[in-house]
Amino acid sequence: MKIIVKAKPGAKEDSIEKVDATNYLVFVKAPPKDGKANAAIIKLLAGHFDISQSLVEIISGHMARTKVIEVHND
Repeated sequence: MKIIVKAKPGAKEDSIEKVDATNYLVFVKAPPKDGKANAAIIKLLAGHFDISQSLVEIISGHMARTKVIEVHND
């Protein structure tokens, strides 16, 4: 399944807000440097969907706030 994530790095706490079926706001404490925020987003989404981090992949938007992420079921 593909979802669209609006990243909010540097937040006070890590959290996810579901906007609709495919859009999410993801708040992470990690700064947007050296891929730290992207790694935190992957970890947070994996926990949210109760899957391994290896099943969450950023398809586009590695350097942008809006990202397209593939969440694999298996």
